[in-house]
Amino acid sequence: QVQLVESGGGSVQAGGSLRLTCAASGHSFSNYAMGWFRQAPGKEREFVAGIRWGIASTYFPDSVKGRFTISRDNAKKTVYLQMNSLKPEDTAVYFCAASKTLSYIPTIQGAYDFWGQGTQVTVSS
Repeated sequence: QVQLVESGGGSVQAGGSLRLTCAASGHSFSNYAMGWFRQAPGKEREFVAGIRWGIASTYFPDSVKGRFTISRDNAKKTVYLQMNSLKPEDTAVYFCAASKTLSYIPTIQGAYDFWGQGTQVTVSS
């Protein structure tokens, strides 16, 4: 079992930066792939970043590639999402998630086993 708590959300102007933190508790954190999703009002939840366990393998969709980075510290049981050059369309609730998938980075919600409660990110123009 893994419990996830996100923090670091807030309001920022376009072009600014935010770093989201996902703190995990529970066993075997390093055995999970970690992902970040976001959900804007009236839209489906979408994948924005993922990182595999144990190795520095990451994946980003085109919408955030080059602007977002993801990292993890297994010793601290923490995952970070660094968001730069933020745009108003990045406004959403951001969720951290953990997947038991070992061999690749899942991009669909159903592949993730545990979820945080979300943190709001608002980007103004």
